[in-house]
Amino acid sequence: MQQRLRANHVGAMVYYPIPLHVQPCFEHLGHRVGEFPEAEAASREVLSLPIYPEMPANHAEVVVRQLKAAFGQARSQSEVRRAA
Repeated sequence: MQQRLRANHVGAMVYYPIPLHVQPCFEHLGHRVGEFPEAEAASREVLSLPIYPEMPANHAEVVVRQLKAAFGQARSQSEVRRAA
């Protein structure tokens, strides 16, 4: 999904590719990979989209249009995972 959006000039990104509990600044807490599986899954799967209050409407429409197109492509290729 991220590659499809980027290929269409929509800057989707993962804000926290390393889960918070294993980042160096929290190392002193002693948490390890596997302790928070939902946080780890989110760090791999949740994309942040370029949407913000000051964004011009025509730019937001481009983001929405490209997101719909990317979901359509992914769905046709069975890449979209539905939340349980």
